Amino acid sequence: MLKFDKNFNPRIGKNEKIFPNIANIERITAPNTSPFTFKGTNSYIVGNKQIAIIDPGPDNKEHFLAILKAIKGRKLKAILLTHTHKDHSNLAVKLSNKTKAPILFGGKHRLSRNKKLFEINLLKKSCDWDLVPDKILTDGDVIEIDNLKIRAIATPGHCANHFCFGLENTPLLFSGDHIMGWNSSLIAPPDGDLGEYLLSLKKLLKQNWDVFLPAHGGEIKQAKKYTKQILAHREYRNQQILTLLKDKYLTLSELVNIIYPSHKGRMRFAASLTLKAHLEYLLEKGKIASSLSLKGIKYDRNF
Repeated sequence: MLKFDKNFNPRIGKNEKIFPNIANIERITAPNTSPFTFKGTNSYIVGNKQIAIIDPGPDNKEHFLAILKAIKGRKLKAILLTHTHKDHSNLAVKLSNKTKAPILFGGKHRLSRNKKLFEINLLKKSCDWDLVPDKILTDGDVIEIDNLKIRAIATPGHCANHFCFGLENTPLLFSGDHIMGWNSSLIAPPDGDLGEYLLSLKKLLKQNWDVFLPAHGGEIKQAKKYTKQILAHREYRNQQILTLLKDKYLTLSELVNIIYPSHKGRMRFAASLTLKAHLEYLLEKGKIASSLSLKGIKYDRNF
């Protein structure tokens, strides 16, 4: 059974050393707490005299100064982005201009699929559309920092250009928004794609890393076991939708009311996006059908 761990109390804006017996890794949590970012975005510094920073975070003055203080006297060799949602990437250009470090990520922000007629991308304002990498990462690329090797693993799903970063010869993997311990990842079409996300979960299960350092929340130990639980949770949600559609037609809004009856405001908004991703996945697999009604698009089992 999937259980989320919300026991995370970072010292916001302070440089915290984590797993010092494995490698020199420091975490600075930005002051951008929200229902979608939990306690804030974690920026990670990896290395000793030469360092990389993973997800510099939002364009926040205090966070920028905290990062500069943490890296003082060391050479910043690379700025790595797990993806280009602004809470991860918006500080990248300012940090690059200050330090001359190149920005590396999986290509410009792009949708996971083309928008449908009259469709609105509800995450449009949250995406860093204009950011261009100094180097486009590809699956399996290795970035060498000091005597450390950071392997880039393409994990699309949360968004099309999402990457995780595994620290070679250690159990540690920086999981971005792909896997978090405090909540499940938001998959919001057309920005994200559930089918790709499920494939990316299975991809990580074939890797050796078993301690995940997410961009929001605390570290995840026994991460392979947790990843299996995330996968099972998504498969359970698919089956729950199929069961609800067995004997009646339902709209997205009606499904949200049934599955997430206590969700209000922004949490209901997130739940709607998540269920939309599941419905699109089931439509693509031919498990359900859709049609127009006076209440909007309705869904039913495709027998």
